[in-house]
Amino acid sequence: MKYLIVGYGNTLRSDDGAGQLVAKRVAKWSLPNVRSLAVHQLTPELAEELANADTVIFVDAVISSKQNLEEIKIELLECNREYSNSGHTEDPRSLLSLSKIVYNKVPIAYWILIPAINFEFGEEISAITQQGITQTLLAIEQIISNSVQQA
Repeated sequence: MKYLIVGYGNTLRSDDGAGQLVAKRVAKWSLPNVRSLAVHQLTPELAEELANADTVIFVDAVISSKQNLEEIKIELLECNREYSNSGHTEDPRSLLSLSKIVYNKVPIAYWILIPAINFEFGEEISAITQQGITQTLLAIEQIISNSVQQA
């Protein structure tokens, strides 16, 4: 199995950089068959990377509501029925659709959303988002190990 971790967000907007931080930490694990990308935003060029993976995990920060302040959210994604390019920034589902159209390949895809409260200019990560980063790293480990055990 080939895994691709795509962490995205703006590292200069505090908690918004959580996705990139996760991708950089996963890269340090140096696991075989795991590629990790830290990117500012999702772009159409990433469709080729998706086509070369069996499983992709997208990681992003999301403004948290007061009810769900400390929990990460994990979604299993499917591609959109049609590809819609909204400019330079893509949605994970649109990238999956593009991968299907261009490369005829759609990997298993997860979207992990990390709760975030601070999107001000800076590089400081809030305690809530730091906790979400830790939960996300554990979730990624579990997804990879479950896939390996099933193989």
